[in-house]
Amino acid sequence: MILRKVEPWLCSVVRSRVAAGRAMSSAVPPQPVPPLDQTLREYLRALEPLLPPDEFQHTQNKVLKFGQSGGLGPRLQDGLLRRARTSNNWLSDWWVQHAYLESRQPLPVHSNPAISLPQRDHCDWRGQLLFASKLIAAVLDFRAKVNTGQLPVEYMRGEPLCTQLFPLLFSSCRIPGPKHDYISHHALSRRSPTHITVVRNYQFFQLEVYNSDGSRMTESQIHGQLLRIRATSWKTDKEPMGLLTSEHRRTWGQAYKRLLRDKVNKDSVRAIEQGLFTLCLDSPVMRISDEKYASRMAAQVLHGGGTFSNSGNRWFDKTLQFIVGEDGSWGLLYEQATAEGPPIATLLDHVLDYCQKPDPKRSPLVPLPMPRKLYFLIDKDIKRDIEHAKQNLDILINDLDVNVFNFRRFGKDLPKQHGLSPNAFIQVALQLSYYRVHGEVCPACDMVSLRMFRGGRTEFIRSPTRQTLDFIQAFDDPALSREAKLQLFREAVDVYSGLTDRALRGQGLDRHLLGLKLQAIEEGLSIPKVFMDTAYGLATHWRLRTGQVPSNTDSVMCFGPLVPDGYAVCYNPQADHVHFSVTAFNCCEETDAETLARSLKHTLGQLQELLQPPSATAAA
Repeated sequence: MILRKVEPWLCSVVRSRVAAGRAMSSAVPPQPVPPLDQTLREYLRALEPLLPPDEFQHTQNKVLKFGQSGGLGPRLQDGLLRRARTSNNWLSDWWVQHAYLESRQPLPVHSNPAISLPQRDHCDWRGQLLFASKLIAAVLDFRAKVNTGQLPVEYMRGEPLCTQLFPLLFSSCRIPGPKHDYISHHALSRRSPTHITVVRNYQFFQLEVYNSDGSRMTESQIHGQLLRIRATSWKTDKEPMGLLTSEHRRTWGQAYKRLLRDKVNKDSVRAIEQGLFTLCLDSPVMRISDEKYASRMAAQVLHGGGTFSNSGNRWFDKTLQFIVGEDGSWGLLYEQATAEGPPIATLLDHVLDYCQKPDPKRSPLVPLPMPRKLYFLIDKDIKRDIEHAKQNLDILINDLDVNVFNFRRFGKDLPKQHGLSPNAFIQVALQLSYYRVHGEVCPACDMVSLRMFRGGRTEFIRSPTRQTLDFIQAFDDPALSREAKLQLFREAVDVYSGLTDRALRGQGLDRHLLGLKLQAIEEGLSIPKVFMDTAYGLATHWRLRTGQVPSNTDSVMCFGPLVPDGYAVCYNPQADHVHFSVTAFNCCEETDAETLARSLKHTLGQLQELLQPPSATAAA
């Protein structure tokens, strides 16, 4: 009944949304295919600090043969150029399929990034529900601006950014499959969903958030509905169905088929998948100490804390999951096949701004239907699947060490005052910190956005560079003067800044190399020897997975390492401080998140002294 009433409104929204998306796309240029010789040259430069001379020479010969005129490289390059002429983006579909949908690893820790936001001032369920109501209204307001084309155009270096991802954030969900997953999008369907899903004490509810006339519900209306959900979800003995989504993707795909054999289960799963987003109402995070509370909050958003905590309050396949705890903790967990960091940051900035304003609308005096509880029929097979998921998720969570800290000695203003890029400054510091712990540099990737191009997603910046290695090897040498070390540091930072600039202009090497490899597969050819070389495997064994949070607030992003013997480091530079999160797996005896974090703090302090010697600071 409700859907029939709002259908004309929804159709007009779809038309305006598609028109706005096309208009914005036309203002953004297509992503270029970098020149082959440039990419191969940069690839060799990236390998130089990682390989001994004899191995480097061996790889260099393979790379030169691959790129020679009449060879396989130019043929594959021509294929990429043809693909670029006939597609919205020559890379993005391939990237999403290769990096996300074909991955069989569990989504929590390994894939889904979490953003933990500054703690709210509420400390009980009453404040939790009031804030959750405001949060829902804020997200719906953002969606309305996306649908009507009123979202302000974002710019980077004076160029407009692509907005194609924004409409896809809502009513989308990843669906498990035996060999690869796929994404189910419902926002652009004829009958766009008008509900969200709310989960509390492992129990899922379908909550309509639009009135019968198509208007958004007010905060007061939403709050009343959340009170109803709380009153009917007080039992804590329910099976945590959401844990199934935390499994290895093939395992979850098999359980998914079994689950959907029953009509009641299928209807409940479809309601979750089609919902605009999911709200997770969590129990309080156990407080051990003030020092470790930030780490515990980030871990809660990332994976829910385990089967005896809030992990059952998740549906990890869902594109957007907002987590609100009774203790004031809150954040966002998102699935990367559809969402990327920069659009998510835009959404969160809007939410934070909206939450500062009073509710502008008066609630209509109309009765609202009871939120619909989603039921599941659990047979012995599904019960067994849930028990296995419990065991596997707890093993994964216990294996992950999360260390979050706020570095307060300086922020991004310090590098800027000395004409240095804050991001490049931190990247060089990370390599030096790693070197001090492990006695060697390592392959590292830093993700940047390609939204300056139509349908653009991300690119990796590779490090270390030769200049970074030269600086690292010189920094602890007492025979070198401060001036010499400072010069080497500036060179390392400037070279990294240059790599960043090229990547932002679509001239990075990592995605281009992937495209060449996938083009060979597309043409039914054997994978080129340059990609079977041990050097290629070494250079893509990312022991440092890094990412900068493009946010104006004191948020912390967190995700797990890409490899068992690696780290993940996220950072959010503010004017006078920097938030960091460092993760590592406990199963690896060589890595330790706390040790790297301690080395990073010490290194940053020393780099401050390199730029601002204590004597000069005192004299000033």
